[in-house]
Amino acid sequence: MRLKKKIKWLWGFLLIPLTLAGVYLFIANGRPTPVPVKKELLDGVTYQRMVRYLPHSMIAHVLVIDTKTKRMQFLVTPRDDVEGGALKARTTSQFLDEYGLQIAINGDGFFPWWSRTPVDYYPHTDDPVTPNGLTASQGEVYADGLQDIKPEPTLYISRRNALTFNRQPSNIFQAISGDRMLILAGEIVSDLDNSIVHPRTAIGINRNGRWLYLVVVDGRQPFYSAGATFQELAQLLKDLGAHFAMVLDGGGSSTMVIEGENGEPIILNSPIDSYIPGRERPVANHFGVYIDQ
Repeated sequence: MRLKKKIKWLWGFLLIPLTLAGVYLFIANGRPTPVPVKKELLDGVTYQRMVRYLPHSMIAHVLVIDTKTKRMQFLVTPRDDVEGGALKARTTSQFLDEYGLQIAINGDGFFPWWSRTPVDYYPHTDDPVTPNGLTASQGEVYADGLQDIKPEPTLYISRRNALTFNRQPSNIFQAISGDRMLILAGEIVSDLDNSIVHPRTAIGINRNGRWLYLVVVDGRQPFYSAGATFQELAQLLKDLGAHFAMVLDGGGSSTMVIEGENGEPIILNSPIDSYIPGRERPVANHFGVYIDQ
């Protein structure tokens, strides 16, 4: 009798961790394994997956890009011929695939937009949308940002891949705007929120502009990654070496994609649109990298 009780107790003891492990595997199904990774993806491009557990779970995906790499070009989503907006909404994967890019992340916030339920949302793919801030692609400025009450920071990219923040050139070649600056001249912007965690997307450069940092933080996924505050995101970029950095659109828009060996898009992070893990949101513009291998 005592032996039966001991066996029952032992099974009960083992059942708890096995159940928790099963729940975790179900939740994490299809997501990047939450272990640190650092590897070279392409010439001049290094990928790093950062995993933290305190003060909350956070999985960050980082691409460090040498802008001096030969045969490298950047692309902000070009204007579309569409009525009612500047662009047709498309996912980041669709953007990468359509333009034959090797790397892509989501861009600026946009309008119109809503997400009431998983079936009641806007935009769908090909719906007309317009970026919130100043936007240009290949010499054409197609969004002026004047409708936004709060002026957005802007990253300008020259024909020779020179990247500068908030210094508008006389002739704009490529430009993409964001929500707010995180780092200015090597210093974290004061009064950044350090309490609200969400999925985030950010872009930054080092002091001389040679190194470009693309960061996407997964979020809104219990037992996997809660997200990051603006302060945490800024500190992460500063630790990487960013001298200037800004936040792009976050939340369900945050997505990082690369081209796979077969040419198909591979999503590096775990996007979450309408609280559905793995679901990509169609967005307005994007930031892409083309590398002729």
